[in-house]
Order: sequence, then structure tokens, then C-alpha cells
Amino acid sequence: MALQGSPRNTPLLANQRILWITALMALANVQYGFDAAVIASFQAMEGFLEIFGYPLPAPKKGYEIATTTQQLITSFLNVGTIVGVLFTGPFSRYFGRRPGIWAGSLLGFAGFGVQLGARSVAGLCVGRALVGASNAFFITFANSYLAESAPAHLRSVCSGVLGVTTSVGGLLGTVVPYVTKGVPGRLCYQIGLACLFVFPTAMSVGALFIPESPRWLLVRGHPEKAERSLALLRGHSSTHTQFREELTEMVHGINEEKALASSSPALVDMFRGTDLRRSLLCIGTVTSRAASGIWVFISYGTYFYKQAGIHDPFAMSMYNLSAAIVGAVAAVLCSHFLFGRRTMILFATAAAVLSMMAAAIGGTAAPGSDAAAKNFVAFSVIYNVLYGSFAGSVTWPISAEVVSSRLRVLTLSVATAVDYVLAWLTAFCSPYFINPAALNWGVKYCWLWAGSNALAFLFFWFLLPEMKGRSLEEIDEMFEKRVRTKYFSTYECDCTRVATQDEAKPAALHV
Repeated sequence: MALQGSPRNTPLLANQRILWITALMALANVQYGFDAAVIASFQAMEGFLEIFGYPLPAPKKGYEIATTTQQLITSFLNVGTIVGVLFTGPFSRYFGRRPGIWAGSLLGFAGFGVQLGARSVAGLCVGRALVGASNAFFITFANSYLAESAPAHLRSVCSGVLGVTTSVGGLLGTVVPYVTKGVPGRLCYQIGLACLFVFPTAMSVGALFIPESPRWLLVRGHPEKAERSLALLRGHSSTHTQFREELTEMVHGINEEKALASSSPALVDMFRGTDLRRSLLCIGTVTSRAASGIWVFISYGTYFYKQAGIHDPFAMSMYNLSAAIVGAVAAVLCSHFLFGRRTMILFATAAAVLSMMAAAIGGTAAPGSDAAAKNFVAFSVIYNVLYGSFAGSVTWPISAEVVSSRLRVLTLSVATAVDYVLAWLTAFCSPYFINPAALNWGVKYCWLWAGSNALAFLFFWFLLPEMKGRSLEEIDEMFEKRVRTKYFSTYECDCTRVATQDEAKPAALHV
């Protein structure tokens, strides 16, 4: 097994090439976090509200944003993502992971340009939908690429970085509007929108210098190209023997996967035989983000703090995100050195239950009071640090590694679509709960999320196996042999032993 202590567990710094690639792919989530944060911040900016809001009746001064407008601006991002993921599976089948990054960049450029020029809610919604489609390509292909290219013992670090960079993007997307909120006119929010062009530009250029995913190349029947790709990814981080064993294990795994594949469409295969279990785990893991209530903070964080009575909601969002980044870095280190995926996500989900309950209790006991506002602030920080960091560092690797190479992008696409349907419902319904002109629940809204997090905890407790340190081929073998959840961490796999034996034989592929 490729577990702790395996010769393949090369030092972190010896894998500098894959670490640089990880940093490049992580820009996908920097864009995602930045975009969500700037849009949330705009809803409390005068220059934005003058165009997309309505003036308050006398004697009040200033502007407010309508509930319907909030719903449209936020939910159209999710609609675009849902539509976008419908195309990621067919696109990947023929064009691979790197072209997926370029396609996401083109969609992003179009969406940012439309948003910059929009002077109506309709135009802004078109831009939001295009940005959502861009996010769909970035999220799916960046996560798939890292899962398929990183060494088994570094997969949690590489994929976990995606969780860190979401918070980094969110912090940057809060700082920029904080600095520009006093700029008169449309520039106060257009500056933040213009900054978004940086991320797809960097990813598009960087993708020119990285190899295609070796596992995708094997699935498509290009073993020589796969070998060259893996050699470029590993560089000098592994010995010739380690490289040969890893390559042979990949070849055996992909060949067995092809042999087991049916003639049915891939979408049907997702829900047949052992792939049904894997698809449900992937979908459950991805949608646990929506069940956690984190979309409320992403979409309405600044507005939520304002309604809770926070004096400076922009500054509060920055403090919160800064704490989340520190927590996310600590979580990635914990996932690499200390804990497994299962332990991390159970801890994070339990923390989310308790944080939401504590915030809701304060809002129920003293609604609208300063004490309730301070209580909400305290537990929102705890929630973002513990849930956002610890769950964010493991949901990315879990969702990508739990499914087979042949069905990875398709399953991630379906899971992301379901997640964003739920996110869209959250974005669409949340204003009715938190807006003073509607139900005006305020912090009491957290009761709902305490319950959904409790259901997610039970799902992970009974169904999620431990996959830390396992190669993707070992995970394939355990699912094919229907290994029970509690035995995953100790099961002895045959595929690594076979690869080691085959390495001593004349090789069918040449380095």
C-alpha cells in the first residue's frame, strides 16, 4: 500500500513542480472567492445601489437593494454554473483538462466584460451567468487535474489548497471594495470587477507550460504521452523504480477500469454497480457545502453583518476571512501530517452544527440586540475557521478521488450541478428570511442550517471511508471489491504489489 512510510512518500519540497502547478490551478478558486466577495460587498456600496437599487423614502437618505434584485444577482451565478457543468463532461471526453482551463478563461473574460458595462439588472445577470459557467469549468477541471496528477501522499495538500485559496480570494474581494467604496460613481465597483481579469489570464498562460493529465491520456489510449506527462510532473522527485511502479499501477488500473466498463452511456454507468456507491459519496460530499449554510455567508456575508447590527460590515468580513485563511492553512497541514479525511470532515461538520445552534440561540433569545449581534459575530468566525477551513481542505480531494478516472469529470459535474441547484435555492430564498422587508428572521435563520449540518454529519459517519494516502488505483480496487467503510484504512490492496512485481519484468512502456 502507498501509505505512511511508503518509499513513494517523497518529501514535500522535492515535489516543487507539482506544487507550482497546484498554485496555478488554485487561482481558479481565488477567482471564485474574489468574485463572490465583491458581489456581496457591492450590495452595501452607494455607487452600486444608485444604479441597481432604489432610493429610500424621505426622511431617510441613501439607497437600498430590493429582495428580487438580490435574488437575481446572486442566483444567476448559480444558474450559469449549473448550465456550465452540463458541458464539462462532454468537453472533457474529447479535449482534456488543460483545454478546459482555457474554455473557462474565455467564459470568464466574457462575463467580466458584460458586468463592467452593465447598467441594468438584466445585463448584470447575463454577466453573472457567464461567470458562473466559467466557475463550472475551473472548479471541475482544476480539481480533476490535481487529483489525477498529484502523488497519492500529497493529494490532500494539493487539492486542499483549493479550500485555502477560496478564502484568499474572498479576502482580496473584500479588501478591494473596502478601499474603493468611497470612489464616486460607478468606478467604486467597476475597479473590483476589472481586477477579476487577472486570474483567468494567469491560468491561461500558465496552462501552456504544464502537461496534460496522465490518467486522462491513458483513458484516451495514449500510453506514450501519458508516460511523458507523468515524467514531467514528477521531475526528479522520484527514483526510476518509483516512477516505473507508479506508471505500471496507473496502466493496470485504467485497463481494468476499461474492462469493467459497460457499453451503456457514462451517465448510466454512474448509477450502476459499484459506481453507484461512489457517485453518491461524491454528490453527498460536494453538496455538503450547500447543506452547511456557507452560501449564506458567501452570498450575503456583508449584508448579513449589516442587518445584524455590525458597525463596519466590510471590516468584519475581512477579519472573518483572515481568520479563515489561518485556519485553512492549519487544516491543510493537519490533513497531511495528522488526520485522515474522515476525521477532518466529521470534526468540521460537528463544529458547524454547534456554531449554527449557538448563533441561532442568541438571535432567538434577544433578537435585534447588541448582545445577539456580538454572539453572531463570534460564532460566525468560529464557523468559518472550523467548518470553512477543515471541511474546505478535504471536500475537494474526497470528491475527486472517490470516483473512477473514466467517470471523474462527469461525476464531479453532476455533483457540482446538484450543489449549485441547492446553492441557487439558498441564494433565492435567503433574502426572504433575512431581509427586514420580508420575514426578517435575521440570525434565527441559522436554526435551519444547524439541522442540515446534523444530517450531513450522519451521512459522513455511516458512509464515508478513509482514503488518506491511497493511490487512485487502490481506491478503485477497494470499491470494486466492495470493501466496507470501516475497513478501508487497513485493507491490503493487490494493485501495488502487482505493480512492484511487474516492474521487474521487461517493460511495455519506456521512460
